[in-house]
Amino acid sequence: MKNSVLPLFLLLIIVSGSGCLKDKTCTPKMPSSEAATIQTYAGLNGIIAVPHSSGLYYEILDPGTGATATATSTIFITYTGKMLDGTVFDQQNNSGATGWPLNQLIEGWRVGIPLIKEGGRIRLLIPSSMAYGCTGYGGIPGDAILDFDITLVDVQ
Repeated sequence: MKNSVLPLFLLLIIVSGSGCLKDKTCTPKMPSSEAATIQTYAGLNGIIAVPHSSGLYYEILDPGTGATATATSTIFITYTGKMLDGTVFDQQNNSGATGWPLNQLIEGWRVGIPLIKEGGRIRLLIPSSMAYGCTGYGGIPGDAILDFDITLVDVQ
C-alpha cells in the first residue's frame, strides 16, 4: 500500500503543478491591437506620433546631423522611459553610462533609434511586443506599452 500511494501523490503534484506552468505562458499582443491605445495616448499628450510599418509610433524632436546608428553600432544615449500612466521606470542622464550595442536592445529601440542621426532626439511609443512582451521585465508589467524620450549622443 505504501508503494502505491507515493507514485499517486507524485502524479498529483505533477498534474496540479502543470497548471501553474500554463499560467506563466502568454501570447504577445499584435502591435496593431495596441495602435488605438497609442494614438489616444499620443493625442492626449501632444505627441505628433508617426506610425512606422513595424507598429512603432515615433516623433522626431530633432533629426540630428551626425552618424546614423546601424544594427552593429554601439550607441551612447540619454533617455527617460515611462509607462502610459506616467510612471517613470528608468532614466539615464549620463550617456557615458550607456555604450550599448544597438542589436542587443529591445526591438522598439532597434527600429526607432536609426530614424535619427547623432545629436538627434526622438520620442518612441513602443507596442508591448516590441518591448518586453506579455511577460514584462523587472518593474515593467506584461503587455506594457512604453514611452521613451531618447537623445542619441554618440554612435560608434
